[in-house]
Amino acid sequence: MLADEARQSLSANIGSQRVSHYLRFLGDTLLLRLITPLEIRLKGRRGSHKLCLVDHGLRAGWLQEQIPLTPEALAEQPELTTVAGHLAESIFGAVSATIPGLDIAHFPERGSDRDVDFILTVGDRRLPVEIKYQRRIDPMRDTLGIRSFVEKSVNNAPFGLLITQDDSARVDDPRIMNLPLATFMLLR
Repeated sequence: MLADEARQSLSANIGSQRVSHYLRFLGDTLLLRLITPLEIRLKGRRGSHKLCLVDHGLRAGWLQEQIPLTPEALAEQPELTTVAGHLAESIFGAVSATIPGLDIAHFPERGSDRDVDFILTVGDRRLPVEIKYQRRIDPMRDTLGIRSFVEKSVNNAPFGLLITQDDSARVDDPRIMNLPLATFMLLR
């Protein structure tokens, strides 16, 4: 997709290998974190990397925009909630990738398997993580990926983690723990 976009916007012959090379270069400069797809039961085509921007101050300066992440500020500017959700996902991925001893991947949708934003692996245990940075959580729809992942015993996932805006979100499923992004950042 990035190669197609670059080809159209630059009117140049840019292939996916060149884009991958430059993404790895940006990953080496620590401007981006490249999150690889999880390779359990890999059948056929491997998914694309997930990109997590490391420096959101650089993004804000380049785009000349401020995206609030506090629930109070988002309540005043609800039109920015979707962008704040993307930023929250990127922040989680970038921070998780720096924790020693923790492997991070993402689980793209494959056939009947639902996608999961991130899979954290410690030893042989996996923890599926969904980022739902919104005021209201739909316990059934917003946790479908986590529940699907935890229910498959081959994934070796004892429970899942739902990252939210604040701690008011509740999910009745004992296999899912919700945690505000700000609290997760304090754990780092």
